[in-house]
Amino acid sequence: MTLAAVLAACALAPDRNASRPAYPEAPRNDTVDVYHGVRVADAYRPLEDPDAPETRAWIEAENALTGAYLEAIPERDAIRARLTALWDYERFGLPQKRGERLFYTRNDGLQNQSVLYVEDPGAPARVLLDPNALSADGTIALGPWEPSEDGRYVAYALADGGSDWTDWYVLDADTGQPTGDHLTWIKFVGVAWKQDGSGFFYARYPAPPGGDRLTAVNENQELYFHALGQPQERDVLVWKDPEHPKWEFQPYVSDDGQRLLVQVGEGTDPRSRWWMAPVQTPAALTPLLNEFDASYELAGTEGSTLYFRSDNAAPRGRVIAVDANHPEPAHWKEIVPQSADTLRGVRLCGGMLLCHWLQDAHSRVTLHDLDGGMTRWFAFTEPVTVTGISGRHADPQIFYSYASFTAPERIFTANLDTRADGPFRTPELDFDAAEYVTEQVWYTSKDGTRVPMYLVHKKGLQRNGRNPTYLYGYGGFNVAITPTFSVPNAVWLEMGGLLAVANLRGGGEFGEEWHQAGTVHNKQNVFDDFIAAAEWLVAEKWTAPDKLAIGGRSNGGLLVGACITQRPDLFGAALPGVGVLDMLRYHRFTIGWAWASDYGTSDDPEQFASLYAYSPLHNLKPGAHYPATLITTADHDDRVVPAHSFKFAAALQAAQGGPEPVLIRIDTRAGHGAGKPISKSIAEWADLWGFLVRELGVRLEG
Repeated sequence: MTLAAVLAACALAPDRNASRPAYPEAPRNDTVDVYHGVRVADAYRPLEDPDAPETRAWIEAENALTGAYLEAIPERDAIRARLTALWDYERFGLPQKRGERLFYTRNDGLQNQSVLYVEDPGAPARVLLDPNALSADGTIALGPWEPSEDGRYVAYALADGGSDWTDWYVLDADTGQPTGDHLTWIKFVGVAWKQDGSGFFYARYPAPPGGDRLTAVNENQELYFHALGQPQERDVLVWKDPEHPKWEFQPYVSDDGQRLLVQVGEGTDPRSRWWMAPVQTPAALTPLLNEFDASYELAGTEGSTLYFRSDNAAPRGRVIAVDANHPEPAHWKEIVPQSADTLRGVRLCGGMLLCHWLQDAHSRVTLHDLDGGMTRWFAFTEPVTVTGISGRHADPQIFYSYASFTAPERIFTANLDTRADGPFRTPELDFDAAEYVTEQVWYTSKDGTRVPMYLVHKKGLQRNGRNPTYLYGYGGFNVAITPTFSVPNAVWLEMGGLLAVANLRGGGEFGEEWHQAGTVHNKQNVFDDFIAAAEWLVAEKWTAPDKLAIGGRSNGGLLVGACITQRPDLFGAALPGVGVLDMLRYHRFTIGWAWASDYGTSDDPEQFASLYAYSPLHNLKPGAHYPATLITTADHDDRVVPAHSFKFAAALQAAQGGPEPVLIRIDTRAGHGAGKPISKSIAEWADLWGFLVRELGVRLEG
């Protein structure tokens, strides 16, 4: 039975005459900062300390208020039951082949964390690591993992309580037993095994002062080699650069095992440098591509030839070949030129280049020989996102996966020599995709820019101006928002809701020019694009402001916060999740400095002016009527620290001039979102959809 049938008899319209909640008193003081001669009050500065007794008391009071409000929504239990039922389907991660072994993750449906398996030829798959056995509440998650070249060992990361910090360990895949290796103070990077399996290269940060995992700034990353079986204290330092504390290092080993290749980046800026050294003398690193002039992403190597996806002289991306012995640009060879579509990724597999393109924000894949000639085009019958491609340099077998808005990730395997292609794993779940339609529309933003948007809904949905609508966006960091399956979104569709997904500037859907059009002094374009999407939905009679909710997470939480402060009249409800909401101080915590390439910082007078003009925390107007808002965060998010959401919630509650509720849901033993247990995700989305059902007056039909 669908959720709509379960809830048909109990849907209620919100009581707009209800008195506003009695909000807890937030700790505050008289802090005033001076930015380039401008005095800026920061009354809720005490909430930046998540462990202060006053903050903990406020968190408990806010959670009690929010919990009571949500528990009074009669539809919530049925929504939670439907989320639980629909999430209960078997799903797999993309396999990685090493030697003759396959490694992949599997979840039987409602396991809090996916389990790592290994499969030998002719033998049943066996469990290598079950993270569900590591904590009673499912909050220890498996992070990145990497098998050795021969498949004998697997290095893997564990994250505790949603933290970005990971501890790395090693398993013997023959026996399934741990080797005793344990590495700490690592985040945002993977490892690169030496081809003989004797150890791997990795990067780590110095331990923060006092072991502060939550707020201390993360800088001065260093590159090391870890010899298998040795304690971390004996790891060999390969490179450090105290003159550039924000530089970060990601190691790779060439396909022939002869070269160490190091990608050098700074924060979220897509531009990078590359260094290389003989793998046996890694400290002898020399520049390969030594200018932060463009993005360079390694696709694979063939002897001394290195293949990169780059936007150098090609904002939508191209493939170039670089001779490691003569890396000067004059010696580069263009293999696959820029096209009208956006090249998002390339992999060298089986002696071929697999190119993943975005065509109007959905995927296509082409196969090329090493001279660039196209030999095959993978065709899809609906707008999809290719979510992964795996394969090895000399092995013709590849695996690839894709998903759509109405179908979860499907995994296929193909042989590049024989062209044989077929399913590896296809999930089955209780959701009828045939009942829904996905269409792409284009609308015009404030400055005349044409912006695409996906609409997903039940077939036959009438444009009567009253459809409950959830508008989602992100618009930042070169991230492309493309078709993907989500159990919560599927439940929203079952409730009769319209899902709208806008491809805003700042993202990567149309290359680096589209990205830059939504950064720093151009950031207002992102908000204008989102507001224009909402206005289009209303003008085209898909919905009305009182039926329209907006949502986004992280940078998308900033998007929601900025839009409700700029156009509070346009939305009936808002769901800002783990948002960057204090744009003047974001760079002073953990990895926040890394976002400066997209935002700029308040340290610069001109960038301060741009940030101050839209910073959600600083643009609330006392007495304004803001839409019903449910803010979500976690008390120990160490990426976007919870102070953003804490201060914004307290300020918005104080400013609210209308009866619509302003609530904050503060999760515990959780972080920014990665590795969140299924049980916590179900509970959170039951609350979010229950809130929208209540605040948008959703009336469900069987």
